[in-house]
Amino acid sequence: MAFFLIKGTFHVKGYSPDGDSIRFRARNPDNLKKLSGPAAELNARGHAQLRVEGVDALETHYQGYHQPMKLARAACRYLLSYLGIDEVVWDESQSRVIKAQDETEGYILARSTEANRRPVAFVFAGGIEHRDGSEVILDESILKRSLNYGLIARGLAYPTYYNGLFSDLRLPLTRAMASARSEGRGIWPCDLTTKGFFVPSLEPLTENVVILPKLFRRLVDYMGDGGMMDGFRAHLQARCEPLVRVSQVHFTRLDAVVDVKGDRVRLIESPENLIFLDKVLCKKS
Repeated sequence: MAFFLIKGTFHVKGYSPDGDSIRFRARNPDNLKKLSGPAAELNARGHAQLRVEGVDALETHYQGYHQPMKLARAACRYLLSYLGIDEVVWDESQSRVIKAQDETEGYILARSTEANRRPVAFVFAGGIEHRDGSEVILDESILKRSLNYGLIARGLAYPTYYNGLFSDLRLPLTRAMASARSEGRGIWPCDLTTKGFFVPSLEPLTENVVILPKLFRRLVDYMGDGGMMDGFRAHLQARCEPLVRVSQVHFTRLDAVVDVKGDRVRLIESPENLIFLDKVLCKKS
């Protein structure tokens, strides 16, 4: 599939990067205008926040909460290492980078932006011979050189797919995930997403319960500071998040694949078998 090649630099100083969160400054900002969707949002430094396609790493900071930090930080360390960002100094809370040898060269392959105006990107370190702003066919051999693939293959992120990701790119990511899971890399020995976990409060989710970050975020959104599990399914129904169950080629919603019994929660379908839809296609009853 053809993607726009956009060269630039990666930045972490003054930001809070995690395993799938990085700022990018395009060498030629006009190239970002080639992406479909809303105009990419740039801050005063000309930096865009990227959505790293196909992956979701454990949260190091979300609404004041985090997932188990050992694994979350392992993903962040890999991202920094992959991009060649050295001498990183964090603030006292370990949440914000105050010094780093960043501005490292690299490029993204992207076709679109999403609703939050972030370029949806495959991320690469270093150089490439193709002309900046040109179209590049992204095949499996190129995919395997990306940050996205590296995170999945090392078990440092969950596969999290949206409808813009073609099957010929989704399937190699799924195979890499399956290998990481079978060999017990990274998150997989600890993963409880489909096995089930108890949520008497948010504390277990921050300390020792490793689950799909999207599900973690929905639990934080609902429970907040001390909320209880009663009504979580109704909360998901009200959000109306459509998805496709790949195995059944069936359109449904997130609430239909989340099982809640008392304080016990589990996803009834493995994350790699779900494709989330960016646009709300379902109707609220």
